[in-house]
Amino acid sequence: MLFQDVHQAHPACGDCPIRHRAVCARCETDELRELDRIKYYRSFEAGQTVVWSGDHMEFVASVVTGVATLTRALEDGRTQMVGLLLPSDFVGRPGRDRAPFNVIATTDLLMCCFRRKPFEEMMARTPHIAQRLLEMTLSELDAAREWMLLLGRKTAREKIASLLAIMARRDAALGLSAPSGRIVFDLPLTREAMSDYLGLTLETVSRQITALRRDGLIELQGKRHVIVPDYDRLVEVAGDDSDGGFFG
Repeated sequence: MLFQDVHQAHPACGDCPIRHRAVCARCETDELRELDRIKYYRSFEAGQTVVWSGDHMEFVASVVTGVATLTRALEDGRTQMVGLLLPSDFVGRPGRDRAPFNVIATTDLLMCCFRRKPFEEMMARTPHIAQRLLEMTLSELDAAREWMLLLGRKTAREKIASLLAIMARRDAALGLSAPSGRIVFDLPLTREAMSDYLGLTLETVSRQITALRRDGLIELQGKRHVIVPDYDRLVEVAGDDSDGGFFG
């Protein structure tokens, strides 16, 4: 069984940790009540597949906690990671009933799901949802263009610094704070996953992380707990503007 339907107590919409960034961010109280009637929760264990490319999707969803990857398989069996789904990111596309990519849980994952047809009907009559989804889609497009730049032009050091800056920025945003100064977060990707995502060898990823640590740009506690002493300095090494960047 690849998922669990979560029927036990879960946060009310108003107390949801992604409420201010998710597709429902602009909804009024009555709209949240309507969404509540068509939503349910699913949980996945790390490594499990949420949906395969080409599968029929009966739902759309927001990532509540955890991280998933978007991958595409080539004819010869190779796979390419093409995106990350972080808390508050939206899964699925209204108007499309087939999944364009494999969605695989990288960590334990909790998703707030909406039955697709009722969600599409509600979106058609609820400007708040349609507007927010448009904003998120445009942000995703910007992120894809920035990622093309990262993969095509940045050095290995800049790639690693960029990915760490992305994670730090998103973690700060979920805490309703601006990314600045000292930021602490847990890196959800293994070094193997980072190498796959960034188009680098595992050895290069490890070497660059060691170099960033040696230069005082990051501190590590264990393999996943990351401390960024100075966010602006990390962004500078990544080759980005401190107020710009991708995956906002």
